[in-house]
Amino acid sequence: MSKNMIVSPSLLSADFGNLAKDIDMINRSDAELLHLDVMDGVFVPNISFGFPVIKHVQRLCQKPLDVHLMIVEPQKFIPQVRDCGTRIMTVHQEACIHLNRVVQQIHDAGMLAGVALNPATPVMMLRDIICDVDLVLLMSVNPGFGGQKFIVQTLNKVRELRQLITLNGSNAQIEIDGGVNAVTGAQLAEAGADILVAGSYVFGAEDPIKTIEGLKNL
Repeated sequence: MSKNMIVSPSLLSADFGNLAKDIDMINRSDAELLHLDVMDGVFVPNISFGFPVIKHVQRLCQKPLDVHLMIVEPQKFIPQVRDCGTRIMTVHQEACIHLNRVVQQIHDAGMLAGVALNPATPVMMLRDIICDVDLVLLMSVNPGFGGQKFIVQTLNKVRELRQLITLNGSNAQIEIDGGVNAVTGAQLAEAGADILVAGSYVFGAEDPIKTIEGLKNL
């Protein structure tokens, strides 16, 4: 594709015994963001890390933080997310009864607001809020664990979401999380994605910096 893809490597796949080394790699790479998945063991069947880790990462990382809350009642933690120096705070549509209010609260806290959709949640659930959000994150695997296989139906969801954004004059970017590699990344770029989250594909690569460069140039 002619545009440069935005790459947001997922910290979930980093070496937590040597985070400083992996974050230094991110700092030296072409990645524009660092993606952090916060899981509570309730909304998703896994627990990842909390705010002390995010604050430590923020002190080391020179790239803006892209924080994805896979938790129930994410609105309770907007101040903590902000205080970690977060640029983008993404919440799940399925976890927010009053989504419009939560998006407003994220904006009021000085962050960009993202809304994530699980694989089985239709894009049209965002029709009435698409002009209020800065980012839509489509999960291309079922959330909770890294290293899962890409759900091919996501490509149709990207096209549908791109149409919804265009028809409504929204400025929202499309981010994809799950099963991203060179092949699926190229398909997603063609479908209209703006940001690719990649975890095991980046951190498990022999040359992570070159891998990030490859995704950026899709």
